[in-house]
Amino acid sequence: MAVEILMPALSPTMEEGTLAKWLVKEGDVVKSGQIIAEIETDKATMEFEAVDEGTIGRILVAEGSAGVKVNTPIAVLVEDGESADAAPKPVAVAAAPVAAVAVAATVAVAAPAAPKGTGARVFASPLARRIAAEKGLDLSKVQGSGPHGRIVRSDVEGATVAVAPAAAVVAAPVAAPAAAPVAAMATGPSTDIVLKTYADRPFTEVKLDGMRKTIAARLTEAKQTVPHFYLRRDIELDALMAFRGQLNAKLEARGVKLSVNDFIIKACALALQQVPAANAVWAGDRVLQFKKSDVAVAVAIEGGLFTPVLKDAEAKSLSALSAEMKDLAKRARDRKLAPHEYQGGSFAISNLGMFGIDNFDAIINPPHAAILAVGAGVAKPIVKDGAVVVGTVMSVTLSVDHRVIDGALGAQLLQAIKDNLENPLAMLA
Repeated sequence: MAVEILMPALSPTMEEGTLAKWLVKEGDVVKSGQIIAEIETDKATMEFEAVDEGTIGRILVAEGSAGVKVNTPIAVLVEDGESADAAPKPVAVAAAPVAAVAVAATVAVAAPAAPKGTGARVFASPLARRIAAEKGLDLSKVQGSGPHGRIVRSDVEGATVAVAPAAAVVAAPVAAPAAAPVAAMATGPSTDIVLKTYADRPFTEVKLDGMRKTIAARLTEAKQTVPHFYLRRDIELDALMAFRGQLNAKLEARGVKLSVNDFIIKACALALQQVPAANAVWAGDRVLQFKKSDVAVAVAIEGGLFTPVLKDAEAKSLSALSAEMKDLAKRARDRKLAPHEYQGGSFAISNLGMFGIDNFDAIINPPHAAILAVGAGVAKPIVKDGAVVVGTVMSVTLSVDHRVIDGALGAQLLQAIKDNLENPLAMLA
C-alpha cells in the first residue's frame, strides 16, 4: 500500500518548515532510519529519517520549498511493484465543497487523536495511522518505538483495541478546531500603512525568515504577558581576572582558555543552587522548581540568535563548561543544534560586554523566570578600606518574572551571583 511521507514536526513548536534538500530521488529504495532529507525549522537545519521501508514513488515537494506545513505530504513511499498513483491525494479543506468537508470530518473521527484538552501531538507514521484507524486504536495510548518515540507499523500491529465510549464518538465531529495562535507581530501598524508611509523613500525590503518571525512573536509575547522587573548591581572583577590569568597559565598545555563568560555561567549555576526557590519556571497555573541548574546562554548568529542550554552546569568544571559552550556556540552559528539543545532551562545569560555595552535590560525568554544582562568590565574608581582606587567593574541587570520571583528573592539571587564572581576561588570548592 502506498504511504505518504509527511512533513515532520521536528520540535514541539514547529508549525512549518523548509525542505532544504532531498537526499533521495524517485525510484530509490529506502530503509527505516535512513536519512532522506534535510529540513530547516525556524532555528536549525535537521536531518529527516524514513520511518517505513519502501521505494520513493513520487516526490511531492521540491527542494527549497519554504512554508511547508507540518503533516503536509512531501513524498510517496510505495512497495515493490506498486504505483505511486495509488497513494491518496491530499484534500485542500479550504477549497473543498461542503460534502468534501463532511467526509474529512468523518475521517477525522475515525482516526486516532490525542486526548481532548491535552494539546499533545501524537507522532506516528502514515502507515501506522492507517492501521490504527482500521483497527480502531487510540494512538495516544500506544508507546512508539521509532525515532524520537514515533509510532511505527510494528507498534500498532500487535496492539489491542480500546473501544471508546459512544459519547466520545458523537462529540468528536463537533469539537472546534484549535484556535490559531495570534501573530504577535501584527500588533503594530499594518504592512500597507507602513509601505504607504515610506512610499516616497528608497528602501530594501527584507523578508522575514522563520527565525526572525519566531523571535518577533516570542519576545513581543514576553513583554506583553510577563511582568518584568529589574535589579542592578556592579560587580568587581579584579580578583576574578587575576584568578582567571593563573588558571589559563596552568591550562595552556591542555589547550584550554577560560573566558570571563565561563565564570559567569558557573556563578549563575551555583547561585541557582544557593537560592533554590529562584531556580524555577512559570507553567501557566503553577511554578516548577528544579533541582539542577540548566543555564541558557544567548549566542548571536546571522539573522537572529540561539540560547543553547548547558545542563547540570553547577556540577561541571570551568574547563568542561568552556568546552561545551564553545561547541554549542559553533554549532549554533552553523544552525546545527538539535531542539533539545536550545530548549529548556530555567535561567538565561545575555552578555553584550564584548561589544562595549556598559549595561542594558534583557527580555525574559518564557518560561524562564529570569535573565542576566551582562555589560563590559571597565576601569572605575571604587572605595576600598577607606581609599579610592581604580578597579575593574562590570554592571549587570537581572530581569525577573514577578509571577515566579518576588523582589527580595531576586535580590538574594543577584547577591549570590555577585558573591560567586567576586570570590571565584570559592566556586571551585
